[in-house]
Amino acid sequence: MPSTNVIILDAYPPPPAELLEALRLMDAALVTRTLSELLLGRLEALPVADVLLAPAEADGEAVRSAVRRLRRRAGAPIVVVWTVTAFAALERHVRLGHDYLVPPFLPALVGARLHSCSERAGLGRTLREADARAELMGYEKELEIGREIQAGFLPESLPVPEGWEIDVRFRPARQVAGDFYDVFELSRGRRLAVVVADVCDKGVGAALFMALIRSLLRHTAENSGLQHLMAAGRTGGSRRTPVVGATPLLNAVTATNGYLTRNHLRQGYFATLFFGVLDPLTGSLVYINGGHNPPLLLSGDGALPRPLDVTGPAVGVLPDCVYTLGYAQLNPGDTLFVFTDGVPEARCPEGSFLGDERMLELLTGPPASGRDLVDRMDLAVRRHTGTAEQHDDVTMLALHRPRAARGPHADGDGYRVVA
Repeated sequence: MPSTNVIILDAYPPPPAELLEALRLMDAALVTRTLSELLLGRLEALPVADVLLAPAEADGEAVRSAVRRLRRRAGAPIVVVWTVTAFAALERHVRLGHDYLVPPFLPALVGARLHSCSERAGLGRTLREADARAELMGYEKELEIGREIQAGFLPESLPVPEGWEIDVRFRPARQVAGDFYDVFELSRGRRLAVVVADVCDKGVGAALFMALIRSLLRHTAENSGLQHLMAAGRTGGSRRTPVVGATPLLNAVTATNGYLTRNHLRQGYFATLFFGVLDPLTGSLVYINGGHNPPLLLSGDGALPRPLDVTGPAVGVLPDCVYTLGYAQLNPGDTLFVFTDGVPEARCPEGSFLGDERMLELLTGPPASGRDLVDRMDLAVRRHTGTAEQHDDVTMLALHRPRAARGPHADGDGYRVVA
């Protein structure tokens, strides 16, 4: 096996016979390339070598440029220039840091010099690989820190009203995600806020945007007081009974959209979201669906799932847009299933989606519990994905009202916390 790989620069003058014979005797692997081939050829076609052998008459700066390209391929070779008479040209190369050979080209001397250059080239590759590994480890460490920070934005535990069940499944496609969910109390514990959102794109940028949106929504909603709202229905001018929690809901979504469109429109990020406010005592739900996959209301009597309307655009897209309110009722036995598009758009190894129709088939029939529902859907997503890469974040939230539920106290004391 050759001990040294050598690129001989095809340039004038050619290497003397004594130098070529010394290379043959040391069993070097030789390949000849022109300077233009090294500078302009396809990167993947460039040879891998320990030494670049060039005449002193070659342009030193052009040789350095060729070495920079070779470094991108598989580490930089050591430049060794030779000459018989052009010692002034040799001095210019030495000033550039190149090694050299001069007569007599004795096999033992040439072999020792090139073996030394080969070891230096190998050490350079090793250091480059070590730097690359350290950089990768540093990036992975930063991603891990980002994942831990993001985990801090997701609720460690969920405040669950007595007589209700809330179950969540959250699987990022990468170490950090653009999906998020949140569950928190409003109106001094009289209402429960449920949020599921999906920031466009994936990775670190989407995760940062997720943290911003989650903070804006929760802070605004929690600080909007106990106002009631006379809200118009989706069908026109019909008036509804004042709804506790609707004002924090509208304020949170509208203010978040306003902030994002004023300050971050150029970044090109936006989020679809479902934000619902539940009255645990009655099961009434007021919500805003900003361009999100319509959540599905599963009836306890086994009727087909009913999608909840979209009531406005995604947040962060249109300045001064109007969000209207949607209403739903969860009776004993009913379940609200909220999800991101990572569920119906889960891909199998051949590339086909799980699809909305298959998802509806899996949701047909009343679930025994919220956990039963998310477990069933998560298993279906995993089986469909199989060995394929997970392309998108998967988030599912099931809000279930069991039939044998005993209603919570209206003063907000009927909450339990589920980790």
